[in-house]
Amino acid sequence: MPEQRELNSFVEQEQAKAKLQSSTHTFTEMCWNKCITGSIGSRFSRGEETCLVNCVDRFLDTSLYIVKALDQQRQQVQPQ
Repeated sequence: MPEQRELNSFVEQEQAKAKLQSSTHTFTEMCWNKCITGSIGSRFSRGEETCLVNCVDRFLDTSLYIVKALDQQRQQVQPQ
C-alpha cells in the first residue's frame, strides 16, 4: 500500500497547488479591479499603488493562512 499512499499524497499536493494558483488568480483580479480606477499609463497613481500594496499584503497573509491550514489538515490525515 505504500504506492497508494504516495499517490494520495501526490494528489493532495497537486490539489493544494491548484487551490493556491486559483486563489492567486482570484486575488490578482480582485486587487486590479479594486485598485486600478483610472486610465492605464506608465505609472500607477499614488492611491492606486498604496491600494495595490495593501491588497497584495492581505493576499499574502491569506495565502500563508491557507498554506498553514492545509498543512495542519495534511498532518492530521497522515497516519502516525
